[in-house]
Amino acid sequence: MKKVLHIAKNIVVWVLAILAVFMMIFTIISVTTFDRADRNLFGYKAFIVRSDSMSATDFKAGDLILVKEVDPKTLQEGDIISFTSSNPENYGETVTHKIRRLTADAEGNPGFVTYGTTTDKDDSAVVPYSFVIGKYQLTLPNVGTFFAFLKTTPGYIICIFVPFLLLIMIQGLNSIRLFRRYKREQMEELAAEREKIEKERAESQKMMADLLELKSRLEETKPIENSEKQTAEIAVNKTSVNTEVSD
Repeated sequence: MKKVLHIAKNIVVWVLAILAVFMMIFTIISVTTFDRADRNLFGYKAFIVRSDSMSATDFKAGDLILVKEVDPKTLQEGDIISFTSSNPENYGETVTHKIRRLTADAEGNPGFVTYGTTTDKDDSAVVPYSFVIGKYQLTLPNVGTFFAFLKTTPGYIICIFVPFLLLIMIQGLNSIRLFRRYKREQMEELAAEREKIEKERAESQKMMADLLELKSRLEETKPIENSEKQTAEIAVNKTSVNTEVSD
């Protein structure tokens, strides 16, 4: 059971780490690349659709569209293009509409009449070649909504801050657990070392006691040996005296 929980915890940690890293990468990409006419990603420019002016046929608000730079001279009626708007109501914004027909502006520069398919109404300003950003290529449904949310404060907190916070908390708990295990192992090693020292001390004390006991026994047997030696000497002396008298 512990092994299963350990594997599950590792999976959660890796998922959170990968999620947080990917969210950070996506945020950096979205902030630095999306909705930027001067930036491209693998040769494509990415724009988040802000309105439903083309929802009747191609894409809707919240979608992410990819646009590729082309020579405006190659564009034809029916192509969908992204361009910088010169209309007073949305001047300077990026608009993606369909080409109605080819025309020229007031100065005689070639351009296009564009319209949104939802209203089927022509845009009020002609789009000159120099205002064309690129030709529409692909739609990623609802991806724009996600990246738009990712740019907000709640999106940052939920998608980036919270995963990283959870990772920090998990790693903090792991560090505390490892530190406690290290201290426990250290205390166990100290206890084992102390027990070893006590055991050696007990053996030394026992050896010392045995030596003292042996010394005591030797001291007890020494007077007896001396007494026996004296008795033997007396006997020898008596024998010598008796021999001399006999002579």
